[in-house]
Formats: sequence, C-alpha cells, structure tokens
Amino acid sequence: MIRHVVTFTWSPAADAQRRSAAVEALRGLRREVGGMTSLVVAEDAGLSEGNASAVLIADFPDAEAFSRYARDPVHQAVVAEHVRPILAARAAVQYRV
Repeated sequence: MIRHVVTFTWSPAADAQRRSAAVEALRGLRREVGGMTSLVVAEDAGLSEGNASAVLIADFPDAEAFSRYARDPVHQAVVAEHVRPILAARAAVQYRV
C-alpha cells in the first residue's frame, strides 16, 4: 500500500470561504477520482504555532493507483482551481505501508 501525505499552508490572503472550498474540493477527490482505499482531509486544530493549515492523507493499493490519481484531470483541476490560488507552501511524501 502507498500512503500519500500532503500538507498545505494557505496564504495569509486566503479567506475562510476559499479555505473551506479547497478542503471540500480535496475531500471530493475520493468520489470524483477514486482509486484510493481511504482519504482524510482536515484543517489544522491550531494547537501549535507554525503548523501547516491543512493535511491530506490518502492510501492507495499500489504505486500504479497513486500514479493514476496524480495524473487524473479532475485531481489536477482541483489543485489548479482551489489549491494553488491560495497556497503559500506545500510539502508531500509518499511511502510504503
């Protein structure tokens, strides 16, 4: 299994409506794109200074399923329309579980 973890730090100019829309669009990827066995998208709980704003954790049965997801036009559109316009920083890792 491949686990894909992405942290997003929103820009200071990102208002609450745009942040919420980005999180909801990311959550919809399981339904719209599929290929994953689980998906969690959550906003930071605000317990520590300096954390990212949100996280996406998705599990895929194998590397091929992750690659299909990464290239999927719906996934790419969500990133282009909802994430990049309000993104200050992003970090990601994929690892075998």
